Amino acid sequence: MTNSILGHRVLRREDPALLTTGGTYVDDLAERGEDGLAGALFVTFLRSSVAHARFTVDATDAREAPGVVAILTVDDLDLPDVAVARPMQAAMARPLLARDVVRFVGEPIAAILTEERAQGPDAAEQIIVDYDWLEPLVDPEAALADDAPLLFPEAGTNLAMRLDHRGEPADFSGCEVVVRQRIVNQRLAPSPIEPRSAAAHWTADGRLVQHIACQGAHPLRDELAEHYGLDPADVRVVCPDVGGGFGAKANLYAEGLVLGALARHAGRPVRWMDSRTDNMTAMGHGRAQVQHVTIGGTRDGRITAYKLEVVQDAGAYPAMGGILPWMTRTMLTGVYDIPNAQFSSRSVVTTTTPTVAYRGAGRPEATAAIERAVDLFAAEIGLDPAEVRRRNLVAPDAFPFTTATGTVYDCGDYEGALDRVLAGAGYAELRAEQARRRAAGGTRQLGIGLATYVEITALSGGSEYGSIEVRPDGSAVVTTGSNPYGQGHHTAWAMLAADRLGIPMDRIVVVHGDTDVVPSGAITGGSRSVQLAGAAVHDAAAHAIDLGRERAADLLEAAVDDIVLLTPGPADTAGHLDGAAPGTVAEARFHVAGTPAVSVGWSEVAAAHPDTPLIGLSTFSAAGPTFPFGAHVAVVEVDTETGRVELVRLVAVDDAGTILNPLLAEGQVHGGLAQGAAQALLEEVRFDDDGNPLTANFADYGVISATELPAFERIAMETPTPMNELGAKGIGESGTIGATPAVHNAVIDALAGLGVRHLDMPATAEKVWQAIRSAR
Repeated sequence: MTNSILGHRVLRREDPALLTTGGTYVDDLAERGEDGLAGALFVTFLRSSVAHARFTVDATDAREAPGVVAILTVDDLDLPDVAVARPMQAAMARPLLARDVVRFVGEPIAAILTEERAQGPDAAEQIIVDYDWLEPLVDPEAALADDAPLLFPEAGTNLAMRLDHRGEPADFSGCEVVVRQRIVNQRLAPSPIEPRSAAAHWTADGRLVQHIACQGAHPLRDELAEHYGLDPADVRVVCPDVGGGFGAKANLYAEGLVLGALARHAGRPVRWMDSRTDNMTAMGHGRAQVQHVTIGGTRDGRITAYKLEVVQDAGAYPAMGGILPWMTRTMLTGVYDIPNAQFSSRSVVTTTTPTVAYRGAGRPEATAAIERAVDLFAAEIGLDPAEVRRRNLVAPDAFPFTTATGTVYDCGDYEGALDRVLAGAGYAELRAEQARRRAAGGTRQLGIGLATYVEITALSGGSEYGSIEVRPDGSAVVTTGSNPYGQGHHTAWAMLAADRLGIPMDRIVVVHGDTDVVPSGAITGGSRSVQLAGAAVHDAAAHAIDLGRERAADLLEAAVDDIVLLTPGPADTAGHLDGAAPGTVAEARFHVAGTPAVSVGWSEVAAAHPDTPLIGLSTFSAAGPTFPFGAHVAVVEVDTETGRVELVRLVAVDDAGTILNPLLAEGQVHGGLAQGAAQALLEEVRFDDDGNPLTANFADYGVISATELPAFERIAMETPTPMNELGAKGIGESGTIGATPAVHNAVIDALAGLGVRHLDMPATAEKVWQAIRSAR
C-alpha cells in the first residue's frame, strides 16, 4: 500500500528522552518517593562468600549498627520455597534466603533493612557467619560421576532433568566419514546496564504493590500472588523503564520475591538494587552447555546423520536454564535436511550461579553446535564450508518442513540467504586473499567464518492484549500487554496504530507495564512481540475503525457499509521519517464512498458519544511459532605471534519476514551481532576449583565495546510468514544466533593452516596463542 507508513525508517520516539533527561527507572521512583514509596527502607542482602557449606548466622552486633531497622533470615519468613519447574527434581527447590546450607557464592543469607543505602553494606560486615565447608562442585560433567558430592542429598542425585530425542537412535554405520568433537558453549553473564531493581509496599487495604525492572508485569504479578497466597487482583506490579534484560529479567528472583515479606515485617516500603558485583554473581547466567557432537555423511558433502549430547549446567538451583535443552533439541538440525538425527541432554546442579534464559535461550546453543560440526565435517572431507552448507540446506519448495525432531518450519529460503551473504561479503575474493596470506607465511592470518541458521520465535504461542482508544481531541492511546526494555515498542506500536487510523504518531501515546491499567499481558521474550503484541495492536486498530465507521455513518446519515476512511501519507502520519519531510495531506477523514467533500474526522466520531469511549480491543492468538533464518560471514585477522584476534568484518542476512521499521530492526540486529561476537571472542564467566567467581566485575569480565567491533554490514531480505497478518517474525535474537558461530568459525579458519582443528569459545588472545603453540 503506497500510503502505508510500515516499512519506512521511522525515528525512535524513545530516544530523545533517554538521551537528554533520561528514563524513569525503579530506583528513580523510589528516590523520589513516588507511588507509595515515600520513606522506603533500603534492603541489602548478606551474601554467601563460600560456594558450598553449612552455616550459622550471628547478627547480634549488626542489629545495633547505625540505621539498622531489622535483619531477617529465612526463619523470620512465613513463605514457601521457590518451586522447581517440572519435570525437574522437586527436592531441589530454592529457599528465598539460604536455609542451613549455601550452594553458591552470592546466595542471599540475610536481608538487612536500613534507613540509608550505605548503612546496609556496613552492617553486613558486622554479621558473623560460621561456615562448615562442604565440597564444591564446579564442573557439570563431574557432577554426573557416581562419587560426586551431592548438592541435595535428599534428591540422591545431581541430575535435575533428563531429555532425550523421541525416535530412533542416529545410525552412523553407513557414513563414509564420521567426525566427533566436544564443544563448550561457555557460561555468560547477561550484564544489563541497569542491575536488578525492585521496590515493594502494602496499601491500607492489604494490596501488595511491587515496582520492578522486568520483562512482563502480569506473569510476575501472578507469581507474587501465588507465593503470598493472594488473589491476583490484590497484587499490583508496575514496570517502568528497564535498562536491559536479555531474558534474565523474565522471572522473579528470590530477592524480588522476598521484598513483600520485608515490607510487611517493617510496616514500611522497601527498595533494593543490585550492586554490579551482586549482579554478576547472583543474577542468572546464560548458556553453560557442554556439547558432544557426532556428524557423519558422504565424501561428496552430504550429511546423513547427526547426534548432539548435552550436559547443561543448571547452577545451584535448577531454573529456566535447566529446561533450555528443550529448545536446543527443537532446533537441533538447523537449516539442514538431515534425515537421521538424535538428541539427549542431562541438566545438572553445580555450586555456581543458577542459569536462566539469555538472548536466544537454547537456540544459539543448537546453532553453535551444528554450525561448528558442519565446519569440522567440511574440513575432514576437504570441501569448502560454503559448498557443504549449500548441498544440505532445506530446499525452498519443501516448506512447511518437518525436521527429524518434529519441528515444523513455516517458510524460508535458506539458499537465497546464503547466496546473498556470500555475494555481499565477496566470499571468493576473501578466499583468494586468505590463500595469498597463507602462501606468504605472514604473521597476520585471515579467517573467514560462515553460519547459516534458523531459529524459533513466539515459541510459546499464546496470546497478547492490545487496545486503542481514540479520544475526543483526535489523539489515541495504545494499551499493550507487552513490556519493552529497549526494543522500541513505543515507536512500533504507534506506527501500527498510525498506519491504520491515520492519526499522526505524535498524537499517539503507548501505555504498558501496570497491571492495574493493562488487563492482561505476557513475557516480552522469545522475540514474540511484533507477531503477537504488534498483531494485537494492528487488530485493535481495525476494531477502532469499525466503531468509527458506525459513528460516522450516524453523523453523515449513511449506511455503515458505505463509509470509508481516507488516511494521510506516511510522511504526514509519522511526522519524523528518517530523511523525509512531512507532507501536506489532510488529516484522516471518514466519508461516504465517492463523496469525500463531506466528511468527519476522528475527533468528531470520538466525541459523538461522550459517555461511551471509542475503544478497539484485541486479544490476538498466534496460529503457531515462526522461524526466522539467515546467514552470516565473519572475517577476522589473527596475529600468530600474540594470539590477538581482530574482527574486521561481519556481514549479516537476517530474514525476519515483513519488517515494520528497518531502523528498529537494524538496532536489534546490531545489538545481537555485538553479543554474538562477544561470546565468540571475549565473554566467559569463570570459577576457580572452590567455586569462587573470578569474573565478578567489568574489570575481569570482558564485556564487548565499540572498540572491538567493526561497522556491521546488513543485507536486507524479507520472506513473509503466513502465521500472522503482518507477515512478521521475531528479530530480537537472530543476530546473536548467527554471529556467534560465524565469528567462532572464522577464528578457527584462520588457525587451520597452522594445524589447529578446534578451539572452544571465547577465542581470547591467550587461548589462541596457546593453541598455536601446541599445534607447532
